[in-house]
Amino acid sequence: MTGNVQGAFRALADPTRRQILVHLRVEEMTIGEVVDRFDMTRAAIKKHLTILEQGNLISVRVQGRERINRLEPTGLRSASDWIASFSRFWDERLGDLKDAIENEKGKSDV
Repeated sequence: MTGNVQGAFRALADPTRRQILVHLRVEEMTIGEVVDRFDMTRAAIKKHLTILEQGNLISVRVQGRERINRLEPTGLRSASDWIASFSRFWDERLGDLKDAIENEKGKSDV
């Protein structure tokens, strides 16, 4: 697992950070707007946003005095691709199970 994927999974491990991503999926938000949606201090939210940024799941742009946070779908892609790499494993296992069930069914029909 590369460092990029490692950071994404670290960021995704926390339910608050996942909820922040849900909010950012809808719209870009300032730190204050994120804080307004949670019962947490600004400092706590800032820490969560920093971890999301380190995991490349969000990006931040400065607009005047505000820091605008936005979802970065490419960061999510690395985690999604890593998980998807296991689909072949499950496809093979489910195919084996299907074959076994069909073989058993064929034996009972005889």
